[in-house]
Amino acid sequence: MTEEQRRQLQQQLWNIANTLRGKMNADEFRDYILGFIFYKYLSEKVERFADSILEQDGLKFATIDEQTAEGAEIVQAVHEAAVTELGYFLKPSELFHAIAMKGNSQSDSDT
Repeated sequence: MTEEQRRQLQQQLWNIANTLRGKMNADEFRDYILGFIFYKYLSEKVERFADSILEQDGLKFATIDEQTAEGAEIVQAVHEAAVTELGYFLKPSELFHAIAMKGNSQSDSDT
């Protein structure tokens, strides 16, 4: 993730937090934010793990196209390794930044 992407993601999270804060009490807000933070942590951990496996092939996990046969094969191999090593797995399309980008593009098209 580039510094610009990280900055945009932080801004988007801040905007989400501001929106949520106005609609719920502090306890509810805490639960949502802790969930987001934990999901982001899990996402970054699996991405680092996958990137370390794919490094020798010059690939980055987040850029793998899951829809192609080759991409699906790579994702399956990473899945098996991640479940064994980490105990969980997320597809590239399920990574925190991918979902945030999708949400951002949907909100941009709504305006």
